[in-house]
Amino acid sequence: MKALRKLGGLPPLLLAILAALLWFGTARADTDLPTKFSDVGTIGNTRHNLTQRQSSGGGPNGSSMDQYRNDYREICVYCHTPHGANADVALPLWNRTIRNTTYTVYSSTTLTNATVTQPGANSLACLSCHDGQTAVDSIINMPGAGRYLESQKTSQNNAFLNTWNNTRGPDATVHLGLSGTECLACHSSTAGFIGAGATDFSVFAIGTNLTNDHPIGVLLPTGEDWKVPTGTKGTTRFFDTNGDGRMASSEVRLYAGDRGPEVECASCHDPHGVPSGGAGSPFIKSFLRVTPTGSTICLTCHSK
Repeated sequence: MKALRKLGGLPPLLLAILAALLWFGTARADTDLPTKFSDVGTIGNTRHNLTQRQSSGGGPNGSSMDQYRNDYREICVYCHTPHGANADVALPLWNRTIRNTTYTVYSSTTLTNATVTQPGANSLACLSCHDGQTAVDSIINMPGAGRYLESQKTSQNNAFLNTWNNTRGPDATVHLGLSGTECLACHSSTAGFIGAGATDFSVFAIGTNLTNDHPIGVLLPTGEDWKVPTGTKGTTRFFDTNGDGRMASSEVRLYAGDRGPEVECASCHDPHGVPSGGAGSPFIKSFLRVTPTGSTICLTCHSK
């Protein structure tokens, strides 16, 4: 209030605005409002729907985000395209930019008889957003004819992304990724009043240092401390927990690497969402294939 008294010569309306901003910044800056999405039924109801417009408890409209990412008005296109997909990576109809990055991989004195390599394709898919290097809207083939850029496969080209017309809001002038200086400038608990009402995404910003995460690019060890996958689909091994011989999205799997079946991000996470129960039930948090309750997901592989 002392600061406001020093500004007593300003017009009353401006003083009122400043007072509101000060209150908003101190009282509501770190409020983490939930998104409008229910996490039920379809990927369209999850945070992986990058066409999102507004949070359920108030907060900014989509137009507040439109200037920072292209609103393609199609959910799947942020990762997939039916034509002109990135054939340089073994991922289904892949449409995102994947940079040539050397990651700092997991290392521990307790990790015995296992060598961690660079992430495989089924981890690079996730890291193409979650390592924070690439804008969330950096895709190769944008909706519509003539919106394809071959060099976009490994290098983000903002001039290309700027050609998109955001029909529901202002055109994006910058294209931001999931990092502290970009998306997290609003979507974090330290964002101040400019981030008030923006959901905190800090936990999802992994970066390029993977030493603080479960090892990926690693073979599942053998021995009494480890369980053996019981199902096979092509080159993928999976834990056939329901015994039907088919690989369900709710079953942990190991992807083929140069050395054999390896643990990757998608071994435990399904980016499309896995229900925690029957039809219509909420998705498991963080898109886990198996519930973490009682360490169930850990005990899928680990025999302890």
